Amino acid sequence: MKTSTKITSIVIIFFLIIATVIIGRTMIGNHFKKKFSKRPPPGIIITTTQERVFENVVSTYGTATPIQTQSFKIEKYEILKPIKFNQKVKKGDVIAELKNRKVIAQFDGVIGKREFSEDIEVSKSSILINLEDTSSIYCDVDIPEIFVPFIEVGLPVDIKFSGYKNKIYKGEVDSFASRISEDTRALATRIKMDNSSGEILPGSFLEISIKYDVRNGLSAPDTSTIVEGENVFIYKVDEKNKVMKTKVTIGDRYLGFVEILDGLNNGDKIVAEGTKKVRPNLTIRPIEKGAKKKQGNSSWGKKDKSKKADEKKGKFDWFKNIFKKSDKEKK
Repeated sequence: MKTSTKITSIVIIFFLIIATVIIGRTMIGNHFKKKFSKRPPPGIIITTTQERVFENVVSTYGTATPIQTQSFKIEKYEILKPIKFNQKVKKGDVIAELKNRKVIAQFDGVIGKREFSEDIEVSKSSILINLEDTSSIYCDVDIPEIFVPFIEVGLPVDIKFSGYKNKIYKGEVDSFASRISEDTRALATRIKMDNSSGEILPGSFLEISIKYDVRNGLSAPDTSTIVEGENVFIYKVDEKNKVMKTKVTIGDRYLGFVEILDGLNNGDKIVAEGTKKVRPNLTIRPIEKGAKKKQGNSSWGKKDKSKKADEKKGKFDWFKNIFKKSDKEKK
C-alpha cells in the first residue's frame, strides 16, 4: 500500500473517531437535558395579600391608683366594735363605731388599714383607715414629647399586670396636662380602666401600651419581602403559577406583617416563605401557607411492596403446582 493511501486512511479514521466522539457527547447531552428538564416545579409556600389592622404603640409604665380614696385617723381607745377590714361597704354604711361618733362611708368601696410607721410614737395609739373605690383604676404616666402630637382623649390602651401575665386589660386615655414638663420633657397623661373584677390592687405596677393611628392596611408576611438597597421587592404569583419580582412600597411592621402602601392589590398571590429558592419567571408548585402537608400520597412504597410480594409468590408457585398435580394423578 502506498504511503499516501495509508496517510489518507489514517486521516479518515481520525476524523471518524472525532465525529463519533462529538456525536456521542451530543447524544448524551441531549439525553441528560431531556431527563433533567422534566423535573417537577419546586413547591413554594404562598399566601394572599389581605387587609389587616395596623397600629402604632407608645409603651410606658405607671402605678395603679383607686378612683376615690378617703382616709380616717382613729384613736384605738375610741373603738367600740372590731373593724372588719378588707370588706366591701356601700355608701352610708358604718365603717367604725366609736365612743363619741360613727365613721360613715361616703361612697362604695373597700375598707383597708394602714399603720403608722413603727418609729412614730403615735402609731401605738392610733390607726389609719382607708376607704378605697377600686371599681375603676387610673394610672398617671409620662409620654415623651415626641409622641405628644398623637395623644388625644379616648385612645385605646392595653394594660398588663404582673399578677396576671397572660391577661390584657383594656383602658383609654382619660385626660392629659396642658403643658410639657420642663424637668422630664414629657406630657403627664392619665389612663383610666374598669376594675369591677377587683383583680388589680391599688399600688400595682402596670405596663401601659397606648395605641394611636389605628388603621386598616394591605398586609403581607414580613418573610415575603426582599430588601435590595433602598428598594423592597415581593414575588407575585400569576394564574399560571409563574413568579414575578414586584417592587413595593412598605409602611410599618406589626406582629409579623408588613404594611403594603403600593405595588400590590388586595387578594394578590405572593410567595410567603422561601424567597431564596425562587427566581423571576420561575414556575412553581404553590403550597398554601398553613396547609398541612399531606402524608402517604406517594405510591412508590406501595408499588415496591406489591412487587416484592408478587416476586415471593412467584418463587413458590412451582412448588405448589407439584402437589396439585400429584393430587390429580392419585384421583
